[in-house]
Amino acid sequence: MKLYSRVQVIKLSIIVFIFAVFFTSMLFLACSKKSGIKTDNNISTAINDNENSFKTDLEENKTRLENILETNISSQPKSYDNDEADFSTYSQEEAQNIYVYEMCNEAVVNITTKVMNYNWFLEPYVQDGGSGSGSIIDKRGYILTNVHVIQGASEIYVSLFDGSQHKAEVVGTDLDSDLAVIKFEPPKNIVLKTIPFGKSEELKVGQRVIAIGNPFGLERTMTTGIVSGLGRPIQNSNQRIIRNMVQTDAAINPGNSGGPLLDTAGRMIGINTMIKSSSGSSAGVGFAVPSETAIRVVADLLEYGEVRRGVIEANIIQLNKRIAQYAGYDISQGVMISEVTENGNAEKAGLCGGTEAAYYGSRRDIIYLGGDVIIKIDDIDITSLADYYSALESKRPGDSVMVTVRRNKKNIQMQVILAE
Repeated sequence: MKLYSRVQVIKLSIIVFIFAVFFTSMLFLACSKKSGIKTDNNISTAINDNENSFKTDLEENKTRLENILETNISSQPKSYDNDEADFSTYSQEEAQNIYVYEMCNEAVVNITTKVMNYNWFLEPYVQDGGSGSGSIIDKRGYILTNVHVIQGASEIYVSLFDGSQHKAEVVGTDLDSDLAVIKFEPPKNIVLKTIPFGKSEELKVGQRVIAIGNPFGLERTMTTGIVSGLGRPIQNSNQRIIRNMVQTDAAINPGNSGGPLLDTAGRMIGINTMIKSSSGSSAGVGFAVPSETAIRVVADLLEYGEVRRGVIEANIIQLNKRIAQYAGYDISQGVMISEVTENGNAEKAGLCGGTEAAYYGSRRDIIYLGGDVIIKIDDIDITSLADYYSALESKRPGDSVMVTVRRNKKNIQMQVILAE
């Protein structure tokens, strides 16, 4: 028997490995071409296009908002000057905190609501509702807050730094981001201060932040902390997943909702929205909607009264184990396409609805089984309706998304141009 040296064996192994990789690659490409499934190059191109589109959209949204508001959101406030600080009395950190508070606190309002209720005789009466915070973003009286602060209110009031109270009206709300814009008529003898937007997309974990709000009704309370995390997907009280939330350990309590999360230059880099806590009070885990989301949402609310998002023109149903078993699917998570709109973007892209009619839910609505199951949009896994709406939250009509569906026990990718 012929013996081979160790070097010869290694060389032979390398040649066999290279041949195997080449053969496997050619086979995969041939199969991909035959089945019409997108290759990794297509996916990478789509992801890069989405990143470039995000940067362009953010700048366009800033420009749109500046055109609507009297405040130039791109202009930066006067920077804190170490040389001007009096360190004989305060430390550098204390002096900076004082500087931000004095610059911004008068632009933070206390929001209280009244709700309509009915007595035993079905007679309507008004009673006290909830309370929260808000930031003045325009000298004409526009205020940014959370939807859940004003939701269900029949009357809304804002209290200014001087103690005066004014009735406000809703300009627009957006459940998907939990953001709302309200407006009041400012007194002629008061020049309102405003809070400029910062750049949440440039935040770093460990960066110092400041929260100002009205916890437990204690007006314009300031707390400090750091950015504890970035890009957090958190489900809100309206069962919507808000992505890219800013996590902070700055104390946030009931009443802080809707108030600003500020950087050390006094720019709003987030809107304080929720906390994780077993007691209902601050446990050092708070979350703020990032300013990049707020800029886009506020621009739409002021211009249209609503947020205009791109949609897939199809009737979507939450998939569960019972439906999956009955319809013969090999997966039980995702969203099922019951029907596609005739000549709509889903049909044009090749997405398929179901063909077998069945009753669904307590109202016994008719749905159609056997359609595609959406399991991914771009790089976001879709396991529920909350995931589905969250994946489309930042998309505009005309945007292109890569949709991955489960069909006949195979994953298929299709590019869909979103409709309005």
